[in-house]
Amino acid sequence: MADAAAAGSTPGGAQAHGERASVADWIAVAAGALGALMATLDISITNSALPQIQGEIGATGTEGTWISTGYLMSEIVMIPLAAWLTRVFGLRNFLLANSALFIGFSMMCGWSHTLPAMIAGRIGQGFTGGAMIPTGQTIIRTRLPLSQLPVGMTVFGLIVLLGPLLGPVVGGWLAENISWSWCFFINLPVCLALITLLVVGLEPDRPHWEAFFKADWLGIVGLAIGLSSLTVVLEEGQRERWFESNMIVALTWVSLAGMALIALSQFTAKKPILRLSLMRNLRYASVIVIVFAVGAGLYGISYLLPQFLSLVAGYNAEQSGAIMLLSGLPAFLMMPVLPRLLGKMDFRVLVVSGLVLFSFSCMLDISLTAQSVGHDFVWSQLIRGCAQVLAMMPLNQASMAAVAREDSGDAAGLYNMARNLGGSVGLAIIGTLIDRRETFHTAILRESISANSLIGQERIASGAANWFAQTGDMAYAQMQSLGQIAAQIQQQSMVITYSETFWVLGIALAACIPLALLLKKPQPGAKAPSAGH
Repeated sequence: MADAAAAGSTPGGAQAHGERASVADWIAVAAGALGALMATLDISITNSALPQIQGEIGATGTEGTWISTGYLMSEIVMIPLAAWLTRVFGLRNFLLANSALFIGFSMMCGWSHTLPAMIAGRIGQGFTGGAMIPTGQTIIRTRLPLSQLPVGMTVFGLIVLLGPLLGPVVGGWLAENISWSWCFFINLPVCLALITLLVVGLEPDRPHWEAFFKADWLGIVGLAIGLSSLTVVLEEGQRERWFESNMIVALTWVSLAGMALIALSQFTAKKPILRLSLMRNLRYASVIVIVFAVGAGLYGISYLLPQFLSLVAGYNAEQSGAIMLLSGLPAFLMMPVLPRLLGKMDFRVLVVSGLVLFSFSCMLDISLTAQSVGHDFVWSQLIRGCAQVLAMMPLNQASMAAVAREDSGDAAGLYNMARNLGGSVGLAIIGTLIDRRETFHTAILRESISANSLIGQERIASGAANWFAQTGDMAYAQMQSLGQIAAQIQQQSMVITYSETFWVLGIALAACIPLALLLKKPQPGAKAPSAGH
């Protein structure tokens, strides 16, 4: 009965129980996938263009980080709200409104000349774009039969993986060759195509205002203030020196208050906005924990590798993007066989293989040197690409298969929130680790090059002699030689720190392998268990 009700409440849901999906179902799936691509692409499309944007709007480096933080802050709040808002407004109405608003906020960003206007536009983009990811996953779950679900989930999973990889490359190219504004204007034709697909693929539905008035407003307020504050704390904490900052302390208390409201709503609301009761299902809970760790790995690598290539190897954004895109190559090569693998192989085998390969790819990068350049990362990136596909694709499908069809919207919101939150937590930990360990290694290396160090004295004397031969000024030559030594110490401490960070990521991913044993492949025709079982 639950499945029947869910099918009746979702346009096209009846077809999902048949043997094959209709053309309208596939158009709806294409709309969901395109919306998810747009949302994931915009997370990182400004990263490469940030210097140009900051110069245009007169923002400092620290202020410019809010261009990314504003998007992430609002997106992570919207993701778990999407299921409720879909029930209130209807799927078609909700997505059409979000697409139109996304165009408006994108134009606002592209035309911005001040930092407040840019941040306001990015926050609006995050709210409207954040709704595209879980609703896309829900469309696939409710419009496709189990026999075709692997194909739909493969397409969706590849988009979620490739969007953040393509973002910096596309953004960097547009900023260098056209204008930074086109990082936002490019959304106009994409959104118009999305609106067309939504009109054709989804049947009209009517709002259910009673769901709005009977909503879990306690949980909604807690979610809004708790997750948004937590995201800012994680994104800005290291730059603000964590709890040395009054802002970080205040936002931490606000975040804790929000979490308390969410916890209280689990007992007071008939239908909590954040369905934490789904976590009583061990199969679903294991997916959430794994995707949290994999999210930390995905976002961590997307930060670590470009930073190393820029600061140590001297690569520009376009060169770094080419190395980053290597991890997307296996996804395209595996696309023809991946749905068959998902349909026939045990999820546990695929996820364990993905986690092992992901961990191994991180371990390949723990022996970095100051001479390491892009080609030293080729094999680790290719292996990492295979790992991400093998780990994330089954997790996408396992998250939906572990819950009943009527719970798919709430489950998709919690799943995507966990991935993004894992990324924010991972980046916060990595930022702190890099800052602290780099300071530690710099101090150790400086202590080893003391006045009593023969090697240090020889290096300084040799450098000074070279500079003296060029300038004829011994005081200047001594200063330049000492500066070279200091720069080498800084570079070596940075290389050691990045190697350690790759090692930590590898260990964290390997620690999730036992959780993958709790996963189970859905059986055709079998009804997924509800959260209470």
